[in-house]
Amino acid sequence: MNKFRVALAAAALTFTTATVSMAQTAAPLKIGYTSVEYVLSQMPESKQIESQLKDYSTQLKNQLDAKQTDFRTKLEAYQKGGQAMPDPVRADKEKELQNLQQSMQEFQQNAEASLQQKQQALLKPALDKLQKNIDAVAEENGYTYILNSDGASPVLLHGPKDGDVSDLVLKKMGVTPGAAAPAAKVTTPATAAPSAVPTATKTKTKTKK
Repeated sequence: MNKFRVALAAAALTFTTATVSMAQTAAPLKIGYTSVEYVLSQMPESKQIESQLKDYSTQLKNQLDAKQTDFRTKLEAYQKGGQAMPDPVRADKEKELQNLQQSMQEFQQNAEASLQQKQQALLKPALDKLQKNIDAVAEENGYTYILNSDGASPVLLHGPKDGDVSDLVLKKMGVTPGAAAPAAKVTTPATAAPSAVPTATKTKTKTKK
């Protein structure tokens, strides 16, 4: 999974402009820019979002760990006594182990998707709040456009320092600007690559003539 900060930046790429009324179009263009990633990292909501994501990720990981433990226990039992089992019983055990491994893989995929959905749901109120304040800063300071300077291919290629409105947006929200918060890693549930599941063997059964 991605780092928390990277995910915040990716989720915020839509914040590229602040709309203005038609009456302002006649005035000289004033273009500002902001780092949405930086502003989000300064907002109090950021720490709460990070904490909730970690808790949710831990819940998913614990569920996956339980599935892995169950798989390993049954695999070890099979490895120890499999040769002594009757052919039909051994085939059933092999099928069970294969199903368990497939179940773990499906859970892993669903957990990643679920974590992304949880992140988007938690971020939405903060992003809505940010957009509202970007619009307010643009109107109060006469900015025609405000660009987002984040992203692998930034919208802003060059701009004077006085064009950065990030701190103005933070102050508008009552947040004192400071150093950017360190990136926090969100642990994604991951399979621990348990021992390979034995392939179902072709059992030879003797038929009575």
